Amino acid sequence: MLLSHNFDVLPDTIPALSRQEFAAVFQVGLSEQDHLQCRMINHPHWIVEIQFPPNQFLPSQVGALCAKALAEKRRSQQLSAAFPEILVLGGIKTTPPTTNSPEALQPGEWGVDVVETRSREAFLQGIGWDATIAQKPIESVFKIEWQED
Repeated sequence: MLLSHNFDVLPDTIPALSRQEFAAVFQVGLSEQDHLQCRMINHPHWIVEIQFPPNQFLPSQVGALCAKALAEKRRSQQLSAAFPEILVLGGIKTTPPTTNSPEALQPGEWGVDVVETRSREAFLQGIGWDATIAQKPIESVFKIEWQED
């Protein structure tokens, strides 16, 4: 599973995370899960690779753990601005890789966009989420939504 970060908030209200900080969110936040392995990768779009045994975790379960890890990171920062809404949007790659990079997403692998936004509804509408997933088998996509109370 490869993760990218979509930071859809104003950086003067919530600090943006560098690639290293983003990777550390999951390396630290998922460290108690013995069977999950996280590492930062060198790719222009994808930042983190998470390896997990598919017989022990569903991709959506890993996605939910990612949302929780990012929420915990933001909570620890004691933000003065409103807490961002977090989306974790996953889908199985069905087309050939876009680059020859060994760390590019390969067919059959999960690509996951970790999103921080002010409005999940506006973000999902902006990317055409419903239309994008309409023709895909339900087991090939997932959406995790996290909002602080």
